[in-house]
Amino acid sequence: MRFAYLSIFFAGLFLSVTVQGAALSGELEAGQRIYLEGILPSGAELTGTRFGNNIISGADAACVNCHRRSGMGQVEGDIHVQPITGKYLYASGLDKPLATMDPRVSKRFNQVHEPYTDVSLAKAITNGVNNQGREINVSMPHYRLKESETRALIAYLKQLSSEVSPGVTESNIHFATVITPDVSPLQRKSFTDMMRTILRQKNGSTVTANKGTNRHHMTSAAELMLGTERNWTLDIWELKGPKESWAEQLTAFYQAKPVFALISGLSNSTWQPVHDFCDRQQVPCWFPSIDLPVNSSSQYSLYFSGGVTLEAEVLAKHLLAQKSARHLVQVYQDDEVGNAAAQALSKALSGSNISLENIVLGKELAEELTEANAKIKPADTVMFWLRPAEIAALTKIKPLAGNHFFSTFLARSEHPQIPAEWKASSHLVYPYELPEKRKSNLDYFHAWLNISKLPLVDETMQSETFFAMNFLTDTISEMLDNLYREYLLERAEIMLSKREGRKAEQETRDRQFLGLPGDMVRKYGPLTAEESHRVQLNNKTSISKGTTFYPHLSLGPGQRLASKGAYIVHFAEDDKLIAESAWIVP
Repeated sequence: MRFAYLSIFFAGLFLSVTVQGAALSGELEAGQRIYLEGILPSGAELTGTRFGNNIISGADAACVNCHRRSGMGQVEGDIHVQPITGKYLYASGLDKPLATMDPRVSKRFNQVHEPYTDVSLAKAITNGVNNQGREINVSMPHYRLKESETRALIAYLKQLSSEVSPGVTESNIHFATVITPDVSPLQRKSFTDMMRTILRQKNGSTVTANKGTNRHHMTSAAELMLGTERNWTLDIWELKGPKESWAEQLTAFYQAKPVFALISGLSNSTWQPVHDFCDRQQVPCWFPSIDLPVNSSSQYSLYFSGGVTLEAEVLAKHLLAQKSARHLVQVYQDDEVGNAAAQALSKALSGSNISLENIVLGKELAEELTEANAKIKPADTVMFWLRPAEIAALTKIKPLAGNHFFSTFLARSEHPQIPAEWKASSHLVYPYELPEKRKSNLDYFHAWLNISKLPLVDETMQSETFFAMNFLTDTISEMLDNLYREYLLERAEIMLSKREGRKAEQETRDRQFLGLPGDMVRKYGPLTAEESHRVQLNNKTSISKGTTFYPHLSLGPGQRLASKGAYIVHFAEDDKLIAESAWIVP
């Protein structure tokens, strides 16, 4: 029944296209510009009035601001912006679809209403009166539209998010993950073992229409009631050869078997070809573990942070605030990540009174680092953009006095193996949670590794992968049967922005499950590994679990970098890392 209306609608739409040809295509295009850009077919700006007499126009008046690209709406404070796609506006009876509106409150769904007609919908758009004759919330503009313009907008709404996205069937969602050629065999094996283990565990507790089992992993009763849960399948797209060939390889993978989204991913070099592929194909790229996220606007790629680019901007802000650095020397490898980091720091310090000098390394690390160190003066500030093997080469070099900074991202460790004699003068640009708190945050993750019999190889990458997979499980569950790519990204924004507040609530519920009063969370701190395992068996949601290294993860509308800052830390005498700055957001 739930697809009956859509079948009839698209049959009618096909006939209309056949008869009207380019005219209908033009009408849909006009409706799209009104919805997304706030531009009328004439080129003039869309205008509307809301809150009584507040006039808005152009991009500020575009429907997408509140109803989002998917048309599925959002929650703004206490206002629930309802879905306005044809599927939701026109459906009736058993075809009435359901959407989860507010992740903060279980079982809060879209409002049930009588089906709209073209006439009643036009009245709602232009006069702010719904099909029951009641005024719509005053935040909804009354648009000034001609009849033809209203018709174009309605035509666009009818086809918006009307079919599930590629990679989705009645019982399955197909995903892929991407690994670039520069990844070491050990990293690759650890990553793929984790992905396959999580996928197997997820499917092992999934109930589909043709699977007879009483086990179930769910976030809400609605998912079970509606039968919307699906099995997941995963392909591993391992890229080969030079980066110039990756686009063709990605296209071939996708054409052979389209995917709903790319989950996680692994790269120690450039991610640009993957980023561009996702934009071209409109495929979400879901939190890959990489050193160099693409620092350009994208609708489809979500990253944990800006990687080395973020570190550069944080260091620049710190140095400018301290007002002690006069000459900065950057030491880095002549590769994409090293060059991008150095360029980002140079840009961030442009126009300041700090002069810059670049020292680019080649293949003879020990010899070149010795030569570089000889050029550095005791009063210089030095930023080492070095990977673990390059840091190890410093053991043969006596450090000069002065301030030395290291990239934690490139070191691929929260505690880089900096030689002991260097530590007194060394600082880390540290984009992660501070060690003591981070350790407690990751108790659940480490308990899961032990239960799953997986070795700890790369804590940063593995915890990121764990979070990405679990957060995707929660997000897909909240989407119910509305499996549209645009909506996946929008739900991620909504759910991650609410996540910080939900962590404390979840910890209180966990303590209560264990027989402890909620206020003992503050007194006794986080759960032990044993307690975490017991809670894991009880909980029906994992969004508060598997926290990554990052202290703050949030996304607003259109934001694609979830962690937006870093600390500056140094080594104490007992080798502990001590924060010498607050959380710096450039």
